[in-house]
Amino acid sequence: MKKLALMTVAAMITSLTFAQKLKEKDVPAPVKNAFQKNFPQAKVEKWEKEGVNFEAEFELNKSEQSVLFDAQGNLLETEVEIELNQLPKGVLEYVKANYKRQKVKDTAKITDAKGTVTYEAEIKGKDLLFDSNGKFIKEIKN
Repeated sequence: MKKLALMTVAAMITSLTFAQKLKEKDVPAPVKNAFQKNFPQAKVEKWEKEGVNFEAEFELNKSEQSVLFDAQGNLLETEVEIELNQLPKGVLEYVKANYKRQKVKDTAKITDAKGTVTYEAEIKGKDLLFDSNGKFIKEIKN
């Protein structure tokens, strides 16, 4: 019985870490207002809830982008899709050396609220994060 209870709690925690699709009516007004203020020329294609935060996916200047806000509408980070050749030197070499036969599917530049830039390279089932100099930070399973 204890084992079942622990597994249930673990499953609940795990499900909270994954993004959950939202209808626009379920997004708090401060979040929608902050999006409009920061990106007046963009239209949200999809809203998701990531833990306690809200993510808006949209296209701007022919580029796929997303932005993460807290429930009060504070901008936490932006993510802009980039071309493979825009990754810092060293990223592709790291992928080639540590993930043999894996192809990079998508790449993005992520900027947090403090202006810190990181880069993401998505391979099969994983997101690899790198600092602005191309140094590996961590792997996130998706």
